[in-house]
Amino acid sequence: MNRYSICILAAVFVAAVSVNAFAQPAQPGAAPQNANPMSAELKQMYTTVKNYLTKMADKMPEENYSFKATADIRTFGQLVGHVADSQAGTCSAVNGEPKALNASQKTTKADLVAALKESFAICDKAIDSLTDAKAGELITVRNRQRSKLGALAGVVSHSNEEYGYMAVYLRLKGIVPPSSEGR
Repeated sequence: MNRYSICILAAVFVAAVSVNAFAQPAQPGAAPQNANPMSAELKQMYTTVKNYLTKMADKMPEENYSFKATADIRTFGQLVGHVADSQAGTCSAVNGEPKALNASQKTTKADLVAALKESFAICDKAIDSLTDAKAGELITVRNRQRSKLGALAGVVSHSNEEYGYMAVYLRLKGIVPPSSEGR
């Protein structure tokens, strides 16, 4: 995750906390305010990129999973495998159950889509368990200490970055990426 992404995510979380901290007390009978504004915001961002990546993986035809935009970069399928492996590695660490999918070794669309879905199931568990109170708990991810919130924000940031690369692959094949549908 680059510094710009970290700054943007930090600003979002500070804004969420600030809005909650300075909000007016709820009126009697009003719905309660969200007790977990930081984790709720992250969950929304995660759900968005999850939906985009899942739709993208389904939209790309099998024959284009071996497509490379240039000779020195990953194929579309390798990018799907990379996302699945990266997500599974981080989210399984958050869950306290480290797991490797080895999705980058797979080549067929069916196997790669299945690995991506499995990585999302692992991340769903991690995201669902996150609360603002647990956000600062430290875990080890790839031999480095990170907060649960930081690790999961990294998953969202990295997944969005890879989605951007993959959107170019779809465009080069004449396919509209999910985030641009209906425009």
